[in-house]
Amino acid sequence: MLFFGECSDPKRIIQNDPFWVKKNFGKMTIEQLRAARGLLGWSQSELAERAGLSHPTVKRFESGKGPRVSEEARARLQKTLESAGIEFIEENGGGLGVRFRKPRKLK
Repeated sequence: MLFFGECSDPKRIIQNDPFWVKKNFGKMTIEQLRAARGLLGWSQSELAERAGLSHPTVKRFESGKGPRVSEEARARLQKTLESAGIEFIEENGGGLGVRFRKPRKLK
């Protein structure tokens, strides 16, 4: 872990702080999850399988109906999408969003 005296970039300190990372995982919105799935061309079932969750859990998160999806499940969904190359864009005056972390190779 870095301390303020060791680094002049506060963003780097926050990104390397395990408590901050854990607290902010799973903050993606329903719309971001749908958009990320769309970019990857994944169905709800495929995302559920890759994340090690049930299809009803993904469906419940996307619909916003039914029992609340746990923070652990939300984090697994987000981590799975990020592992596939998705980057979640926070609100920065231009709105929330998703994009590929690196340009995709054309086949």
